[in-house]
Amino acid sequence: MSAGPVAATPARQASMRARRRHGEQHRVSRSGWLRAAVLGANDGIVSTASLLVGMAAAQASANVLMATGVAGLVAGAMSMAAGEYVSVHSQADIEAADLARERAELAAAPAGELQELAGLYQRRGLSPALAQAVAAQLTHAGALAAHARDELGQSPGLAARPVQAALTSAASFALGAAWPLLITWMAAGPRLPAWIAGASLAALALLGSVAAVIGGAPVAASLWRVSVWGALAMAVTGAVGWLFGIAA
Repeated sequence: MSAGPVAATPARQASMRARRRHGEQHRVSRSGWLRAAVLGANDGIVSTASLLVGMAAAQASANVLMATGVAGLVAGAMSMAAGEYVSVHSQADIEAADLARERAELAAAPAGELQELAGLYQRRGLSPALAQAVAAQLTHAGALAAHARDELGQSPGLAARPVQAALTSAASFALGAAWPLLITWMAAGPRLPAWIAGASLAALALLGSVAAVIGGAPVAASLWRVSVWGALAMAVTGAVGWLFGIAA
């Protein structure tokens, strides 16, 4: 006759909780794609809405407004993709160069690199004997990985990914820019600048809230940042468009 299920002891329950904690995903692992997505969508909303508010304030026709908005969406998405790719690729090149240098130093002077690693652990609070033992064990498991992580600060979760950043930025910019463009297509009349500005500020507030929740940041501070700077950008371009409209 088989025995029934054995109740978990407190020690076993603590061990199971520890294993679950070790498998969790930290928010820092989201920093790459989150930064590119938030920056792209925010820029798409602010730049396109500001452009449309300025053109509407200058009394541009509906066809001119739509053509301007679509051109701004396409140009902005391509610009964001190119800028992110070049920027992040430069970071990836620096990381690769540092890693290649570390690989060469490990091949030329492994004993010196071992002592360097032990020195790092000592400065973090380990005793000399324990630091030496940890450095030796990690070097045996993978010297380059240990130096990349603890000396250079590189880790797979934070590695630069140029293509991912470029595609994320372009797609998020296009999605952000599509919102004020949709409002322009749906609304009309002398109150169009106010409609574009109001709807865009609401979208910015929603975007800031979502980004804050995902990143674990204070929601109020994120809302303040995106709303104030978005309102300022639209106010300035709206004033420029109004002045040009008066001059015409």
